[in-house]
Amino acid sequence: MPGGRLTQQERQQIALGVADGLAYAEIARRLDRPTSTITREVMRNGGPSAYRADLAHRATERRAHRRRQAAPRGPQTPEQAPGRDAEAVREYEEVFTTLLMQQGLPKMMARVLTCLLTTDAGSLTASELVQRLQVSPASVSKAIAFLESQGLARREPGEHRRERYLVDNDVWYQSMIAAARAHTQLAETARQGVGVLGPDTPAAVRLENIARFVDFVGESITRAAEQAREILHTDLPAKAGGSDEAGVTPEADS
Repeated sequence: MPGGRLTQQERQQIALGVADGLAYAEIARRLDRPTSTITREVMRNGGPSAYRADLAHRATERRAHRRRQAAPRGPQTPEQAPGRDAEAVREYEEVFTTLLMQQGLPKMMARVLTCLLTTDAGSLTASELVQRLQVSPASVSKAIAFLESQGLARREPGEHRRERYLVDNDVWYQSMIAAARAHTQLAETARQGVGVLGPDTPAAVRLENIARFVDFVGESITRAAEQAREILHTDLPAKAGGSDEAGVTPEADS
């Protein structure tokens, strides 16, 4: 299996495969590459709808140049657990952040949420987030406020009056419940429009159908979240022989 960075020709093949709607696994098989390499390549270069081979190749060259020119890693880079590939972890965080952005989160909010999700400490202070992400305290404060409003993060008292921010199991459950409530509110507002526009008009029929659909989705989310809640509190058995904690196959920068 070839290693090292993807070539420009390989990126062109990836672009063709994505345009043809091929699965990442199939593109990887054709290039004799790990599926994680193809997934990571596409996700950090615009996603399947915006991936361009030439732009991806230039972006990779710029990242490589910045790494060569950069000073040795400072204290803002968290220490990795034994056995972890720091570069693979960094690339995984890029993929996860890009995915969150494609699902609607603004970039800074997505970066902060990814940082909270992937820290072993379980929580971080504002100053720790500033150091890890190399952004301003105001940016972190704004991101945390947004994540809290969406039920995606919470704060707890820390030492020396420093609050700590975290994304624990209960927060993830509450986020699903908040999403269900949002669906309920949308359904109620749609039904208000039925009364305003008149029950027999095409617009009212459209709004009523939306309300019925959203009602069903919201109820399904609530029911599924309640049924699956115990999964969030289940301790997973340790795998024999260890596991790839970074979630991607360690490989040189593609």
